Amino acid sequence: MTTPSRQLILGSSSPHRRALLERLSLAFQSDSPAVDETPLPDETPADYVSRLSLAKARAVATRHGDALIIGSDQAAILEGRILGKPGSAERAVEQLLAASGKTVKFLTGLCLLDSRSGEYQLDLVPYSVDFRELDKSTVERYVARESPLDCAGSFKSEGLGITLFRALRGEDPSALIGLPLIRLVDMLKGAGVRLP
Repeated sequence: MTTPSRQLILGSSSPHRRALLERLSLAFQSDSPAVDETPLPDETPADYVSRLSLAKARAVATRHGDALIIGSDQAAILEGRILGKPGSAERAVEQLLAASGKTVKFLTGLCLLDSRSGEYQLDLVPYSVDFRELDKSTVERYVARESPLDCAGSFKSEGLGITLFRALRGEDPSALIGLPLIRLVDMLKGAGVRLP
C-alpha cells in the first residue's frame, strides 16, 4: 500500500467503490457524505450525476482541510428516466424486467477535489449495457441470489449480473461498478499523486 503525499479520502460509504479504489494500492480513508440525492426539477441525468459527485466531495471536504477528496455518483438511465437504487427485491425485479431486451445507459460522475485550494476536476464517464430478453423467474432467481438492492440498475456486473447481459460498451468497465478508475488515475496524476 502506497501512502500518497496528501491524505486521500473516498467520499462514499459504498463497499463497491472502496473495493475498486483498493485496486490502486493507495492508502485512503472513507468518509460518508450526507447529501440529498433527490433530482432537481428538469435536471438532466448528466447534470444530476455531476452535481452529486461534486456535492459529495464538498460535503466530505468540510471535515478534511488538507486532503484530496474523491466524490462519485452514478445513474442508470432507461428510456430517458433515471433508475434509482431499488431498495427492495420487488423493485429490483421490476427494474430488471423493464430493462429486458433494452439498453441501459450508465453515467458515472467523478470528482477529485483539493480541500485546501477548493479546486476540483469533474468528469462524467458513460457505459452502456444491452440486456438479454429476461423472464420473471430468471430475474427473481438472480435477485434472490445476489440481492443487488443497493445498486443502480439492480445488478452487480462483477458477479452474476453478467449473465443478464448481451453486450457491454464503454471505455472503463470499473465505471459500471461505480468508480471509473481509468479516469481517476488521470485525475490523481494531475493532482501530483504518484501511483505505484
